[in-house]
Amino acid sequence: MDNWMENRLLNNDLIRDVNNIAVEAGHSVMSIYEKDFNVQEKSDHSPLTEADLASHRCIVHALQKLTPSIPILSEESADIPWTERQSWEHYWLIDPLDGTKEFIKRNGEFTVNIALVSNGIPILGVVYAPVKEILYFGGIGANGESLGAWKQVDHNKEPISVSSQAHKPIRVVGSRSHQSDEMQSYLSKFDDYEFIPMGSSLKICLVAEGKADIYPRFGPTSEWDTAAAHAVLKAAGGSCVTYEKNDELMYNTKESLLNPYFIVQGPQL
Repeated sequence: MDNWMENRLLNNDLIRDVNNIAVEAGHSVMSIYEKDFNVQEKSDHSPLTEADLASHRCIVHALQKLTPSIPILSEESADIPWTERQSWEHYWLIDPLDGTKEFIKRNGEFTVNIALVSNGIPILGVVYAPVKEILYFGGIGANGESLGAWKQVDHNKEPISVSSQAHKPIRVVGSRSHQSDEMQSYLSKFDDYEFIPMGSSLKICLVAEGKADIYPRFGPTSEWDTAAAHAVLKAAGGSCVTYEKNDELMYNTKESLLNPYFIVQGPQL
């Protein structure tokens, strides 16, 4: 990590600026959420709304002004070839509207996700839930040490951390919109558990703030779905590891932008 990047992060200037960008993007999302909106279908059959695009434009414009030398990868502009991406040391990875299905259902469980990735590791993450007006953010220093993780509600900022001890019954958070046979099979290993349904990257944030113990994911996700909350989780003392190899989930290390199956958990599991 170059000195400019390290100093910006350690002085908290960058994360404060990115918090503001996420909130502003959230405002653009809410302006559409509160009225009738059209839903399109992307080539992978996932839904797309004008809120996704408005948030994308807001974030990209602001990040280009803030850090013009750092490339940006967004769900809504993900066609950057691997031959170009593989040379990136630092880059912004954003999901302008994570949980579009939840947005369409109008249940409030969607987020704006902005992450800074360095050499495959998310080192700064901001997750904003605009309906709930909840902001999660955190960062990792150049040597991998936590710079802290926080949850902010109504301008009140409090530090967060993963639970130091697994609850009984264990609290398992999972998707409202996606379930799988693999998930049911995995859950059968627990004698007893409490299932907490939640949409978007808020699932990872629940583990980060100690309100859930584990989030097993055996369904499709892309790197922009997880990176921002993953950074918050790391800063809060948790981990996100691949299911098959039990190594840390990494970013931009392969041509495909799809994540493998993974497990989010605190250190107690």
